[in-house]
Amino acid sequence: MKLKTIKSAKLKNKKVLLRVDCNVPLKSGKIADDTRIKSVLPTIKYLLNKNCPVIILNHLGRPKAMEPALSNQAVASRLSKLLNKKVDFVNEVSGEKAKKAADELKPGQILMLENTRFDPREKENSNSLAKDWSEMADLFVNDGFAVCHRAQASVSAITGYLPAYAGLLLESEVISLSKVLEAKTKPKVAIIGGAKLETKVKVIKNLLKKMDYVLLGGAIANNVLKAMDYEVGSSLVDDSQLKVAESIISNKLRLPVDAVVAQKISPSSKSTVKAVGQVGKKDIILDIGPDSIGLYSEIIKSAKLIVWNGPLGYFEIARYKKSSQRVAKAVASSKAFSLVGGGETVQLINSLGLADQFGFVSTGGGAMLEFLEGRQLPGLKPLMKK
Repeated sequence: MKLKTIKSAKLKNKKVLLRVDCNVPLKSGKIADDTRIKSVLPTIKYLLNKNCPVIILNHLGRPKAMEPALSNQAVASRLSKLLNKKVDFVNEVSGEKAKKAADELKPGQILMLENTRFDPREKENSNSLAKDWSEMADLFVNDGFAVCHRAQASVSAITGYLPAYAGLLLESEVISLSKVLEAKTKPKVAIIGGAKLETKVKVIKNLLKKMDYVLLGGAIANNVLKAMDYEVGSSLVDDSQLKVAESIISNKLRLPVDAVVAQKISPSSKSTVKAVGQVGKKDIILDIGPDSIGLYSEIIKSAKLIVWNGPLGYFEIARYKKSSQRVAKAVASSKAFSLVGGGETVQLINSLGLADQFGFVSTGGGAMLEFLEGRQLPGLKPLMKK
């Protein structure tokens, strides 16, 4: 996939409307993890070096209306500290105050507007909101890969009003994810975990066409085991997805051979390891077992390319993170090109201090999955070279 990027744009002194995805976690009104803010710094610095005034669009959370707790002001403040440069903030998504602040912006200055989702027109992919923003700038840069699967005003509609380019982060996401699907190197390994099969079945099906092995964990694996007539006890399973689970059974698919089980989901409940064929009716599968970890680690060791999305155990309880931790270490120590994405998976490798040992850490969750499904994302389509 060839994108029009800021490297090919005539940027000098041009006023830039920049869409980022700094949808960071907040705790008591403070930013708990600024990884996503740091990820857009290279694009912002690139634009500032071209003497561009920069107007930033960003969303936080899923507000149904204006929610002060989800204001972009916290993001603007953190960005200001990271850049060691003032980032002006206007508490409007669009409107006279925002337009005036944008008009007064000088070369090399930065303005952040309020949470785009405070305006209902954002999710409606509204042309009127896109037109309001377009009157503030000369061109549009999208550096928010994580929102590229959303047909929203700040991602899609805006490209009908301004010349549109990809930022440096978005470009690197597309290059890395394309490598997963297109690289001829073998063996290629995918590791897919998480709770809901329905959200990942399409990506699993596409990866089964592209990869040599697809390793499953989490409740996703429970669904497939049950579809194969294994007893899974009281484990999390979506019975409506059992036919779907049957459809992904393949000689490329690898499932857990043992599991860590308990009879209650609690940090204090007693857990034991059982072979998948020995799980009882009262058991709850909460993690893959040591033999499964060993099997998966051997496959990972031989891999030339690895992509991973989703934890392999019940992530909310620390003791059931063990398999994910051991697999993370196996991937980090492998010689393969490795790409990891998804909020909990990235959180895990950051907590282990392993992020710099992965080839690429994606900022995309849903966007990463949809890209790996082979879908054309609404945010990428307008940025493609013709």
